[in-house]
Amino acid sequence: MTDKAPVQDGIRLTPAQLKARRQRNMAIGWSVGLLAILFWAVTIVRLGSTVMQRPM
Repeated sequence: MTDKAPVQDGIRLTPAQLKARRQRNMAIGWSVGLLAILFWAVTIVRLGSTVMQRPM
């Protein structure tokens, strides 16, 4: 008696599905990056020049 599970090939994606996945991942990556830059820019604008004028 063996305890090995049968080997399954799993799901094979078509080239069109792989391309769609790549494009979706790129869109998500760019969106996250732009959101991070937006948060950084808003933080810098809200801080303004008063950051350098505070007592140390």
